[in-house]
Amino acid sequence: MKKILGKDDIRRSLMRISHEILERNKGAEDIVLLGIYTRGYYLAKRISENIKMIEGVAVPVGGLDVGPFRDDEKKTKDDKSNINFEVKNKIVILVDDVLFTGRTIRAAMDAVTSRGRPKFIQLAVLVDRGHREFPIRPDYVGKNIPSSKERETIKVRISEVDGEDSVYILDKEEEQ
Repeated sequence: MKKILGKDDIRRSLMRISHEILERNKGAEDIVLLGIYTRGYYLAKRISENIKMIEGVAVPVGGLDVGPFRDDEKKTKDDKSNINFEVKNKIVILVDDVLFTGRTIRAAMDAVTSRGRPKFIQLAVLVDRGHREFPIRPDYVGKNIPSSKERETIKVRISEVDGEDSVYILDKEEEQ
């Protein structure tokens, strides 16, 4: 197991992503953040806090459960999303910890559009590890970490869930 990012690296990456979001969208107007459960939700909350610190605007944050919209064995019946605002005509920024095949993001886009038609959907990820199975590209990336699809996995740990902020790359044998 090799540590790729530490607490300060993650903080800086999320601050940079926050600035990039504001720059690209010319401010915080009409932006809503949807963090994909579990870790993406907490990363979205941090980005929202950063935006409030930078712009003085509170950007709404919701938690998005993509389980009911998946196309694989991870599909679930119950939607545990927590979204108490409209997505219609908003700039929806999906936030996730790791972008890998793109299947989770495809499901997230379906989950969003089932709630209304946003003006735009953008994607912010802490780690992009490649190996896409869908034509999905992030708009905001904390760190690109090339990895072996067969031999390696990326483990994101955040303090709200795991008690620490770090990103590790590990061999799949270590994961067992």
